[in-house]
Amino acid sequence: MADPMRIRAQAAGDKTTVRVLMSHEMETGQRKDSAGKPVPAWFIQEVTAAHNGKPVMSAQWGPSVAKNPFLQFVLKGAKAGDKVTIIWTDNRGDKRSDEATVS
Repeated sequence: MADPMRIRAQAAGDKTTVRVLMSHEMETGQRKDSAGKPVPAWFIQEVTAAHNGKPVMSAQWGPSVAKNPFLQFVLKGAKAGDKVTIIWTDNRGDKRSDEATVS
């Protein structure tokens, strides 16, 4: 798997826009391979975000989310230099995290 995430957090006034591009295959479990066997489901189940270590967002995802998902949300109260951490866990138990500094 390539880099698990690319995060950008940009402040504008009292609001910060956080953009996250996650690298993940996101298989639904309904597709079949060339031999006709089902491709096992493999998808991100949970995504969480923290601002300077304090949880600010949590999302539960399922197999219908597209490959290499993009997530964007607005955070109030962050300022330049603060840290935003994103963590995702997939249905196989793989866990990835990354951090960005608000600019």
